[in-house]
Amino acid sequence: MQSRFNNTQFSGKIFLALAFLYLAAALNLQAQEIRSQKKPNVIFILADDLGMNDLACYGNPFNETPQIDQLAKTGIRFTQAYAASPLCSPTRASILTGKYPARLQFTNFDGGNRTDQKSPVLPAKWKSYLESKETTLAELFKQNGYTTGMVGKWHLGNADSIAPWNQGFDYSRVIGKNGLDYYNYSVYIDSYKKEFTDHGTQYLTDKLTEYGVDFIKENSKKPFFLYLAYSAPHVLLVPRADKLGKYFIKYAKFDKKYNPNYAATIESLDDGVGVIMRTLEDQGLLENTLVIFTSDNGALGLDELGPVPASSDPLRKWKGHIYEGGIRIPAIVSWTGKIAPGTISGRYFSTIDYLPTLCDLTGVTKLPENVDGQSILPELFDPGRGITQSNPLFWHYPHFSNQLGRPAGAVRLGDFKLVENYENGKLALYNLKDDISESMDLSLKMKEKTQELYRLLKGWRKQMNAQMPVSKARL
Repeated sequence: MQSRFNNTQFSGKIFLALAFLYLAAALNLQAQEIRSQKKPNVIFILADDLGMNDLACYGNPFNETPQIDQLAKTGIRFTQAYAASPLCSPTRASILTGKYPARLQFTNFDGGNRTDQKSPVLPAKWKSYLESKETTLAELFKQNGYTTGMVGKWHLGNADSIAPWNQGFDYSRVIGKNGLDYYNYSVYIDSYKKEFTDHGTQYLTDKLTEYGVDFIKENSKKPFFLYLAYSAPHVLLVPRADKLGKYFIKYAKFDKKYNPNYAATIESLDDGVGVIMRTLEDQGLLENTLVIFTSDNGALGLDELGPVPASSDPLRKWKGHIYEGGIRIPAIVSWTGKIAPGTISGRYFSTIDYLPTLCDLTGVTKLPENVDGQSILPELFDPGRGITQSNPLFWHYPHFSNQLGRPAGAVRLGDFKLVENYENGKLALYNLKDDISESMDLSLKMKEKTQELYRLLKGWRKQMNAQMPVSKARL
């Protein structure tokens, strides 16, 4: 009886191994088939300062986002997606290069120079622009036969040599003057020499959507890449008047007070996503277009140019902090007929991973030197296979943010995240699986795990040649 049991058990193991090999082969064949088909279009939609908890499909009961919710229903929604930085400019650079902001030494937002007289350190030196020597995702797409378009917020430097039209984009509609004003703004058209100016005629979010639609229609017969970077819902929160009424009416019905202006600003963003998707459908492009929707960092958590717009609860902190509220973001990927609808993935990944993923998808085999990201393409078609993860993610923010974030670094490996305070060297360890709010410091109870992650973080900083804060005592 014992021998028969062992034989049965052994046969079962063989069966499982063969089944696994068959599944892996099938998935590999599926990926090869996708790559061998007509080149898919790619639309990358980026929101500005939109927190993960700001969308209805992520649980927000006040804000109305039916179009983005529909995108999630038709594709895959990630619950542990991360921005490579708690601020906009470095994250945008990470998307376009696949590199950590620390490697680029582009670790603060364009124009951020805050200091703190009471701190023992000065912020690290940094570059306030994305260098022209960096190869962008748009340049890689162009080399692979794609027409490329950029619409909206650039925020990666203002010199002509590093503007979108010189960083791989064939079509550029870049927010220019008064970029924080939704009704008084300008848009540069393919150069700084041609400028569209508006004074209250058309809402900025709607105008950006219009440019995106124009690009899609003009290039519907050939493969294209559209980087649609909305400025919404970044403050100033100036919504369309016709969006506000319903949010004021239901404001008192919620114990937790939400911001009607913020909700209305997000709704216009949501409308834009709907228009883009309907345009793809009208042009017969839905089944050959991958659509990504995400944000550049967490939402604001303090008053800035108006009342507090949002809450990151239960996540700790907000934009400008390397805690979860500053770096965990919404991420949705949809591809009609290719990605299983209504999928939810708990895989963690970073904005550095988009470049290698999209290159993997479109057949770009030679990546630029020192790309830090990894392709997550298999997760789109076989979600859950990569849930047990052994790859670390890193963050490096050696500055003082205008949302009161302070110099710090972090590493996540599996369920554990280590945070280092750059002002005093203090370490804190959190188990994100059990403590998403990062409220229980385990560093004293789990000293070996703390040191393991700390060694990882220090080694990574050395590899990146990361610029560190400067001690005032050494000056």
